[in-house]
Amino acid sequence: MIAIIDFSAGNLFSVKNALDYIGESCEITNDTAVIEKADALILPGVGAFPNAMRELNKTGLVETIKSQVKKKPLLGICLGMQILFDKSYEFEECGGLSLISGEIKMIEAPGLKIPHMGWNALEYQNSTPLLDGIPEDSYFYFVHSYMAFTDDKNISAYAQYGTKVTALVWDGANVFGSQCHPEKSGEVGLALLRNFGRLAG
Repeated sequence: MIAIIDFSAGNLFSVKNALDYIGESCEITNDTAVIEKADALILPGVGAFPNAMRELNKTGLVETIKSQVKKKPLLGICLGMQILFDKSYEFEECGGLSLISGEIKMIEAPGLKIPHMGWNALEYQNSTPLLDGIPEDSYFYFVHSYMAFTDDKNISAYAQYGTKVTALVWDGANVFGSQCHPEKSGEVGLALLRNFGRLAG
């Protein structure tokens, strides 16, 4: 079972609908016991980084998440990916979960509209099980104004939008992040979620 962590900042039901569609057992929850029993975790998110961290801290689940990723896979989606990093500068400097080293800053794309919204092809940088069987240059859906700045070794794929936008990250162990929305990206997005489901065993 995949636990979709509910911290009042997520696109919970679109993620659940996508997992239901591909036949993955899942549950929306903020219950520590359910999260500890789950085979994998998804941390969705939409909105602003500081608000998301405040809501996540209110749940009391921060330490639970940090302990659980030592033994099971976690996928952060959009804002859920951004809070995996050390800190963000969205509106104010705000600490994240520090599960992957790096910072979240506004996209620098002179002459292009921000937020970055729409379909972009992924260019692969480092291997990740999330992309197994998915051809390079497949298009995924994005909606965001801020992006992750991290070591190249953490970046599995990026999109071009006036700059190299970090699209998928992996710490090489259990922590994965997707700046794009797989649950809104048609068949290739569902393929990515299937790949994540396989990691859950």
